Amino acid sequence: MIAFGVALIGIIAGVMSGLFGIGGGIVIVPTLIAFLGMDILDANATSLAAMLLPVGILGVISYCKAGYIKIKDSLWISLGLLVGSYFGAELALSVDVHLLAKFYAAFLLYVAVSYINIPALFGIKKEEKSKEEVKTKEHSLLEFSVLGLFAGIIAGMFGKGGGIVIVPMLTKFFKYQPKAATATSLAALQLPVGLPSVIVYAESGHLNLSYAALVAGGIVAGVLVGSKMAIKLPTATFKKIYALFLVCVAIFMVVKYL
Repeated sequence: MIAFGVALIGIIAGVMSGLFGIGGGIVIVPTLIAFLGMDILDANATSLAAMLLPVGILGVISYCKAGYIKIKDSLWISLGLLVGSYFGAELALSVDVHLLAKFYAAFLLYVAVSYINIPALFGIKKEEKSKEEVKTKEHSLLEFSVLGLFAGIIAGMFGKGGGIVIVPMLTKFFKYQPKAATATSLAALQLPVGLPSVIVYAESGHLNLSYAALVAGGIVAGVLVGSKMAIKLPTATFKKIYALFLVCVAIFMVVKYL
C-alpha cells in the first residue's frame, strides 16, 4: 500500500513537471513529509534521486516536436544546475533556511502577479508596443549558466528540480514565452544535474533508494500527460494557471518555514 502511495506521488509530480517544466519536487517533498512522515532532509534526498534519470524525456520529446525547446540554452542551464545542486545540499545540511525560503516565496509572488496582469482585471488595457519597437536583448551563455547555478542551489536546499526557479526567470528576465520556458526548463532537468546533491545527502544517511525508484517510475507515467496538456492549453490560460500554481507554492514555502 505504501509502495502504491509513493508511486502515485510520482505520477502527480510527473503531471506537474510536464505541465509547468518543474522537476516535481514541489509535489514530492511535502507529500512525502505529510503522508509518510519523512524527515525533510530524507524527503529532499528521495525527490532529487528520483529525478536523476531522464524521467521527463517523453515530455521533452513532445515539446521538441512542437518546436518549443531551445537546446543550447537548456544545456548551459544544466551546467549551472550541476554545480549549484552541490552547494544547495551542503547549505541545507548546515544552515537555517527559513529566511531564504521567505525571499524565495516573495520572488514567486512577484512573478505570479506579473503573470496575472492585474490592471487587465480592472479593464485597464496596457499599451502594447509594435514588433518594431520591441527590442529583444541577446543573453550570453554565461547568464544561462548563472541562472542554472542559482536554480541548482535552490534545488539542493529544498529538494526541488530547479524548474520552479528556471521557468519564471526565463519568462521574466530572458523574455521567453511561457511554453518555451517550460519546455527548455524540462529539457535542462533531464541530465543528472542533481547528482552532487544526492551524493551529499546519501553520505549523510538521508537517501531511501526504493522510494526514489518508485517515485521515478510514477514521474515517467505522469510527465507525458502534463506536457500534452500544456501544449494544448491557450497561452493566456496557461499563464493564469501557472500564476495560481506559483502563489500556492509561495504560500506553502512561507507556512512551512515560519
